[in-house]
Amino acid sequence: MTVEINYLDTGGEGTPLFVVHGLLGSADNWRSHVKQWQEYRRVVAVDLRNHGRSPHVQGMSYTAMAQDLLALMDRLNIERAHLLGHSMGGKVVITLARLAPQRVASLIVADIAPQAYSHGHSAVFAGLRRLEEGKPGNRREADELLAEHVEERTTRLFLATNLQRGSTGNLELRIGLDEIMAGYDDIMQAPAGHGAFDGPTLVIRGGKSDYVTDAMLPVLRGVLPRAEIKTLDEAGHWLHAEQPEAFQSAVSAFLDAQEA
Repeated sequence: MTVEINYLDTGGEGTPLFVVHGLLGSADNWRSHVKQWQEYRRVVAVDLRNHGRSPHVQGMSYTAMAQDLLALMDRLNIERAHLLGHSMGGKVVITLARLAPQRVASLIVADIAPQAYSHGHSAVFAGLRRLEEGKPGNRREADELLAEHVEERTTRLFLATNLQRGSTGNLELRIGLDEIMAGYDDIMQAPAGHGAFDGPTLVIRGGKSDYVTDAMLPVLRGVLPRAEIKTLDEAGHWLHAEQPEAFQSAVSAFLDAQEA
């Protein structure tokens, strides 16, 4: 069953660019990039199921999330789009490209390979549970609660983007944490679907990240044979936040080349 996911649509002409966030992210995290891209093209930034302002439902398989995205394209009467996905969102767009290649004008995959991962998020989940229990009244209190489990301040700031003011006046999580944790094993799996997507593809990776190593490139090229690999040497996994101008430039140059 598909979900009517939340989205931000800038409007405009031409083939739109869909932007798909990673685990525990949202469309809000991409607002500065969307503001830049919308000067030249229509941009649709989405909240995947159980994230941002989208509904909370059971099931975090890549097939389910890709079908949600296809259903949104249908609702907006968009036949083909450029798809950009970061991390988990990258696996979602790869899945969509495998399931419905005719709907994909090009693919941009940010710091993820089409394979299973074993990265642990146990400390992050424990920190988010602590937030639920602690019912912080402000963001300083929220940070202190998160810090009991999450050492890195940049990670805590990212996680705090999922907080909103609740009816009681305290800060509450807006994500479907139960559903995400129940579906975590599926999130760690490889993208769904079979075969290769042979359309134009850009893979942007962080030079300080271990999510797309040279050893993974043969597998990556087996799924994305036309992939152009761009490495942002000074960036880690959050490359769009750590090196925003370089990321912006790489995406824009690739899209310009598709439409030349």
